[in-house]
Amino acid sequence: MHLEVVALLLILGFYAVAFGLRTYRHVRATGSTGFHGLSGRTGSAEWWGGALFVVGVLLSLMAPIAGLLGWVATPDVGPGQFILGGAAALVGIAATYAAQTSMGCSWRIGVRGDERTELVTAGPFAVVRNPIFSCMLFTAAALAVLLPNPLALASLVCLLVAVELQVRLVEEPHLLRVHGGKYRAYAARVGRFVPGLGLLSR
Repeated sequence: MHLEVVALLLILGFYAVAFGLRTYRHVRATGSTGFHGLSGRTGSAEWWGGALFVVGVLLSLMAPIAGLLGWVATPDVGPGQFILGGAAALVGIAATYAAQTSMGCSWRIGVRGDERTELVTAGPFAVVRNPIFSCMLFTAAALAVLLPNPLALASLVCLLVAVELQVRLVEEPHLLRVHGGKYRAYAARVGRFVPGLGLLSR
């Protein structure tokens, strides 16, 4: 089987689980999709975060397709790299879904200023403040290891920048407004994406 076909199947599986299955279960539990869509005024940090995330997703889908069509060249990948990238991607997909599920009814995609949800600090959120994003970026990196062509690498960069903008400039200010000292105390002891890193001062 072509490397690009394996990568495409993993990417489709990732989005089917992270967006399709999670949304389906959220609708069943709450009646809401949890999607707030692309928001913020054009050119704002919130808008750029959402736009770059969409671009990253599209590039990730185009990477294996462009490789199959011969539009971009994919460097040779040895068996070890193939197994490492594929296995890590599967772990990342499972971890992303587990982190999403741990949010329960508070799970959302995007931020709405008038919305108030419970602050989740247990489970994976006791290890890092943004485990869903951490796991998604881990999965994207694993897929770039599996299929290291220019589009896959560009997708990873777009997703990384999008997540940084969304978390630092949109979600954290929102959580500070909504939860105040409770969130600041939590963020002072739990890292942003990696344990111990990105702590907020009290």
